[in-house]
Formats: sequence, C-alpha cells, structure tokens
Amino acid sequence: MAHSHEAAPHGPHSAPLPADSEPPGGGPDVRAPRLASVVLFVHDHDESAGFYRELLNMEVTVRTPTAALLVGHTGFQVYLRAVGPHAAHPVGHVGAQYVIWTADGPGDFQRCERVLRARSEHVYTRKAEGFTLLEGKDPSGLPVLVAYPGPDEVARLEIIARYYV
Repeated sequence: MAHSHEAAPHGPHSAPLPADSEPPGGGPDVRAPRLASVVLFVHDHDESAGFYRELLNMEVTVRTPTAALLVGHTGFQVYLRAVGPHAAHPVGHVGAQYVIWTADGPGDFQRCERVLRARSEHVYTRKAEGFTLLEGKDPSGLPVLVAYPGPDEVARLEIIARYYV
C-alpha cells in the first residue's frame, strides 16, 4: 500500500528525498534500534558474573539461583543463564557466535588484556585495518573479543577471516 506524504530532508543542506527512499548510510536523522542486551548461556553463572563484572566494569544488579544480570554504566545489560557444566556451545550453528566489545580507550584496552591474560589460558591479539582485536575465553570457554578503537571511531573495512571461514 503506497502512502502519499512528503519525506523530510535528511540533512540541514539537503533536498527532500522521495517518500519511499532512505538516506544513504542511515544519515543523522535516521533512528534505528540499537543493541541493549546480550544473553549468554554459561556453565556457572556465579563464576561468569565475576569474570564479566571485572572485564566489562559492570555491576551485578540481580542474581537468582540460575541467572545473573549485569549492567554497565551506559545501561547495556548482560544476562547470564547457567545451563550446567556439560552444556555444549557448537560453533557453526545458527545463532550468534561472537560478541565483540569495544574498550573505552587505550588504557581500558590494556586493562581488558590484563584481565583476559590472568583468567584465560590462550589470549590472542590481532591487528586489523586501523584497530586491534583481543581474543580470550570466558570461564565457560566461550570466546571473548575486545576491540580498540571501536567501529564508531574506525570504520571496519574488512571481515576478519576467522569469523567467516
């Protein structure tokens, strides 16, 4: 069904766009959903809560016998749900496989590296085009990735082969 309305300009010095078009690249006037929370199934929610609290500078705000909710200073939430010590995490199946966090600055990136090296047996650092990616494991063996600078500071111009091969 077609709507007959005029589209608003997409910038202060722009001509109006046709009613059925979007500003290229989203533009400053386009609103879109943003990621607010992530849910992680873990072996032990208490152990994982301590790890993510330290790594991500978050506070545990709710705890039940099988779950924990951590909240960061920006309001971002991490839900941890205990599924037992023998639950599998099959890589390559449908669904989210990795969460990449962005450090708040170079000092925070170094702090994250220290936390991962102290708590994770294998920690890898990869340099990409304009940013560095740090990878370790959480207490359940899930991959944990921290990048700096973030995509809001340095555009991602490549897909790291490890994540699509």
